[in-house]
Amino acid sequence: EVQLTESGGGLVHTGGSLRLSCAASGFTFGSSDMIWVRQAPGKGPEWVSAINTGLGSTYYADSVKGRFTISRDNAKNTLYLQMNSLKPEDTAVYYCLGLGAWGQGTQVTVSA
Repeated sequence: EVQLTESGGGLVHTGGSLRLSCAASGFTFGSSDMIWVRQAPGKGPEWVSAINTGLGSTYYADSVKGRFTISRDNAKNTLYLQMNSLKPEDTAVYYCLGLGAWGQGTQVTVSA
């Protein structure tokens, strides 16, 4: 069974930083492309970032490019999202996805 567990969310002020983690189990993490998606209150899901296998190429939404960094540690079966220069519009529940499965999400709240 694919399991994804996010952690690291919280409340920060504008300009602050957070590092999200996603612990994966139940599948070959190192062979799977991974994605971060967020959902703000009253809005639909928004793709944030992705990292693929092999060379570990990374991709970002324009809204987070230059501020967020996705990475992975295949030895630890863990996906990360380093978020810097946070803005109130980054407030959302952040989910990691792998093999079509979603984690339970972690809340990020950025105060003005």
